[in-house]
Amino acid sequence: MMKLIKRLFVLAVLAALMLAGGLAWYGNQPLHIELQPKTFNVMPGTHLRSLSVMLEREGVIGNAPVFWLLGRVLGKGAALKAGVYTLDKPLTPLALYGMIERGEVSQAVVQFIEGWNWREVRAALAALPLLKHDSAGMSDAELLQAIGAEESHPEGLLFPDTYFYAPHSSDLNVLRRAYRLQQEKLMAAWATRAPGLPYRTPYEALIMASIVEKETGAAFERPQIAAVFMNRLRLGMRLQTDPTVIYGMGERFGGNLRRIDLQTDTPYNTYTRAGLPSTPIAMPSEAAIQAALNPAKTDALYFVSRNDGTHVFSSNLDAHNRAVNRYQR
Repeated sequence: MMKLIKRLFVLAVLAALMLAGGLAWYGNQPLHIELQPKTFNVMPGTHLRSLSVMLEREGVIGNAPVFWLLGRVLGKGAALKAGVYTLDKPLTPLALYGMIERGEVSQAVVQFIEGWNWREVRAALAALPLLKHDSAGMSDAELLQAIGAEESHPEGLLFPDTYFYAPHSSDLNVLRRAYRLQQEKLMAAWATRAPGLPYRTPYEALIMASIVEKETGAAFERPQIAAVFMNRLRLGMRLQTDPTVIYGMGERFGGNLRRIDLQTDTPYNTYTRAGLPSTPIAMPSEAAIQAALNPAKTDALYFVSRNDGTHVFSSNLDAHNRAVNRYQR
């Protein structure tokens, strides 16, 4: 029995050595890229396996499983830098990993996530080493003027998307593009809005879209959630939506919304104040803007979470209370 174990151990060691030798050989062989220069995108959040598949699909490497195994053995999965890479000379798989690990991009990338607030946008920009931070010392008013915005508050004015930029270019260029794109999306949706909506301006629709964005757990419910708030506005009911209260609390919010918070008045507390808040509370997605301007046709005035991302919608308080008792109490 001991002899068998020793033989198996020796075989395992030999196999490991052969694998290591094979990977070392592969890692130092020049890649055969037919077309140079060759560009490819590494998107934010890309994992090692999806990177390997993408590179094989783009014709950069010839064997995704082996390239993945090399990266896995070397621990490269946590070091992938997003951006656009340009290959203009032959290089080895090891050199390619080094290039991506060091972030030697021809275009860098930043991603603004739907539902982010302005503080989160500024933090994301400040964390990018390849971006020139011209906005860092600006007030909000100065920044808005610099990007050509006529609004007095920056919240919600940027379109959540992925933006590529040249290394060491100004963050104002990124912000300017995100602002213009949000304006284009908003005005296009405004032009095809449903009749009879209780908005005086596209900006009010943007405010509503930001609330819909923050209240929505399941994407397909956006038009229904928008309809509830629309119906409330038409009837003069208060919106009573928690995300506006949380936004009004700012950094005072500790993660748990209390009854006293709902009762404490701020400009964004829709439990104590009627109508829409004065500004958006987050970056709404295009889907949220569309929902705000083309809400579902329903008489629902209430909704309560099922605790799975979806909601129960009710048109009267009795039905709503029954749903609350079932799912929340």
